[in-house]
Amino acid sequence: MIQILPDVWETEVESPFPGLTTHAYLVIRRSGNVLFYNTGHTRELDRMEALGGVTYQFLSHRDELGESLKAICQRFGTKLGGHVREQGEFARICAPDILFDQREVLLGNIEVIPTPGHTPGSTCFLVHSAHGQRYLFTGDTLYLGDDGTWKPGLLAGSDKDALSESLRLLRELKPDVAFSSAFGGEYGYQDVSADWLERVQQALDQLRG
Repeated sequence: MIQILPDVWETEVESPFPGLTTHAYLVIRRSGNVLFYNTGHTRELDRMEALGGVTYQFLSHRDELGESLKAICQRFGTKLGGHVREQGEFARICAPDILFDQREVLLGNIEVIPTPGHTPGSTCFLVHSAHGQRYLFTGDTLYLGDDGTWKPGLLAGSDKDALSESLRLLRELKPDVAFSSAFGGEYGYQDVSADWLERVQQALDQLRG
C-alpha cells in the first residue's frame, strides 16, 4: 500500500479480469477506518492492520465482490456495506451488514449516494475528510480513462437512462478528489476541484452520443 493523501492509502494495483485494472482505498478515521472497493491482495492486510485495521468496507457495486471479503472480515471483524438491490449477489460470498437504499449520511461524514445505471445497485460515496477535502468514490458509474477523461460506466446490460440520471446527480457535487474503481492509464484518482462539472458533462455527452 502507498499513501496518496494525508488520510488515504491505496492498495497495490490488480487486474481481476482481462482489461480491468483496480485499486481499493483505505480512508483513515479516528472512529474506524473505511475500505472503499475491494482488493484481492490479501498480503495487504498486514499493512492495513498496522494502519488501524478495517472497521467498515463499502462496495460500490456487485462487480467488486470476491473471496477476499471473507479474509478481510475474519481478520478485522469488518462491517460490510452494499446496496439492497444487490444483496442476493453479496450473499453468495459475504452477506452485507449495512444495506444502502437511499441517499443518507453514515458514520458522521460519509454520504451514501445511490447511482443506478452501471448496475442496479451502483453506489457512490462522498467523504468529508477531516483534512478539509471532499473525496468522491465513483465506483464504475464514472471511471477514469487512459486519456485522463472521465467516462460513463455503460456496459452491456447497463441501464443507459438510469446512468444518465445518476451522472446528472453527480454533476451537482463538488468533490476535490475523485476515485474510480476500475480505471485506465496509470492512476485511478484525480484532482477534480477546478473542473468537476465540465468533466462529468463530457461523460454525459459521450453517453448521449
